Amino acid sequence: MIREICKDMDFLSKPAEPATPADLPVAQDLLETLQAHKEECVGMAANMIGINKSIVVFDKEGTYMVMFNPEIIKSSGSYRTSEGCLSLTGTRETKRWKTIKVCYQNEKFQTRFKTFTGWTAQIIQHEIDHCQGRII
Repeated sequence: MIREICKDMDFLSKPAEPATPADLPVAQDLLETLQAHKEECVGMAANMIGINKSIVVFDKEGTYMVMFNPEIIKSSGSYRTSEGCLSLTGTRETKRWKTIKVCYQNEKFQTRFKTFTGWTAQIIQHEIDHCQGRII
């Protein structure tokens, strides 16, 4: 189901609760909502659709990927950039990493580790910020 984009700053600034297998339908809604906004958005976190769970979806070079409970465990190559967001007005300056290693759970809630670089790494960092209640 395509959900409405949340713009409530109080809600968006709350750290997300851990996701569980019961949250698989949330991930599907999040994916459908991202696909509906694909012209203007490349990633979303569950709080952007009003659900306070640690789930992110993003466009990984033409295919969509879902992560439950993602956490950056290693990073390198900091840089400054400006980002926009469907939940926020305008753009914001922020620090990002060129390379990140992420620990997350897949749709079967199996723990996985994966390294991302460049644009994909930037998208993931933005969405993990959402999960942590950081409004950037």
